[in-house]
Amino acid sequence: MADETGLDLDRARDVFDSSDDFTVGLEEEFAIVDPSSLELQHRFAEMYERCLEDEVLADSAAGELIDTEIEIRSGRAESFADAIERQRSRRARLFALAQEMGLALAATGTHPWASYLDQRIIETPHYRRLEQELAWVARRNNTWSLHLHMGIRGADRAIAVCDWLRELLPMLLAASANSPFLDRHDTGLHSIRSEIFTRTFPRCGIPSPFGSWDRYAEFVAELDRFNSIVESTQLWWSVRPHHRFGTVEVRICDAQTRGDESFGLAALIAACTAQTALEYDEHGYDGAGTPLHDREIEENLWRAIRYGMDARMIDFRARKEVEARAALEGLLEWSAPAREQLGIEVSLPARNGAQRARDALAEGTSIEHIYAQSVEETGRTYIAEEVVG
Repeated sequence: MADETGLDLDRARDVFDSSDDFTVGLEEEFAIVDPSSLELQHRFAEMYERCLEDEVLADSAAGELIDTEIEIRSGRAESFADAIERQRSRRARLFALAQEMGLALAATGTHPWASYLDQRIIETPHYRRLEQELAWVARRNNTWSLHLHMGIRGADRAIAVCDWLRELLPMLLAASANSPFLDRHDTGLHSIRSEIFTRTFPRCGIPSPFGSWDRYAEFVAELDRFNSIVESTQLWWSVRPHHRFGTVEVRICDAQTRGDESFGLAALIAACTAQTALEYDEHGYDGAGTPLHDREIEENLWRAIRYGMDARMIDFRARKEVEARAALEGLLEWSAPAREQLGIEVSLPARNGAQRARDALAEGTSIEHIYAQSVEETGRTYIAEEVVG
């Protein structure tokens, strides 16, 4: 959906200054596949038309660039628990509709063998304009992810949260890594999705720190002045202020095969975002020191892409390497105050999607069968009555 605030930066500031703290919105992207062949199906338009007949799905289903993908959104929720309940209901309706239409929905960061050359851009003015602007880049993006929005009151505060969340992005990606396969090959990476999306799209990946809303607004105004962007959603950074919603949006994570793990990962993102805001409230922007440099964060991002939860991450402040699992445990300990305040429980698996997929491959299971199992898991766990985490 286009950003209805456009590039009216004064209005966007007002949206943030009147935003409510710690509201939550979830967005989960799914591939539309044939249940038997598991090939991608160009049926978004047909599926979306059916969604419009459902009073809930009409407001929560959406398209995302390619016509083999559909997204389900919780909408604004007053708490994380409320967001989970809203999303659970919407998932059930969407999966039931897919089944009625003879389709299945898949949730991995990439499709293990579908060619981007077969992709088609959905028929909306917004995405057709992007196709014209981005050319090959738009067509190349056959990837799926999980996004979380959290309301942050105050424009300067929202920029501070984005600035400080930057250095947590590699760890969030490592925890979410779920795209080791492409072109029927083991890529050797844990998140090939990140290489496809963050390395090809413009204005993507890790943003530089801005320090204040005024500095951020000045940069965006320059992009507008020189006709680089026409709306703020063309800033595809892995964490960004969302002008329309007054939220900080975290966009780094691969889609999760299991429904409970998607909620568990969303809980981690929410806890980290809220804790960052609480730290800012206590110490101010300068009180916590200096945000890490882009290149330092990029080094850890590469380690997350390449090794996922098997990585050794660099603690640049302590000048040492840390096992990803230990770093994740540190993140959970650090975010405990926010989790307690907001009632957020984080439950993460011992091994994530990429690790399990590569374990199965090492045991002799084919990539095709691994994907078939993941589609079955998605269909079963995204509509489960009981959700862990």
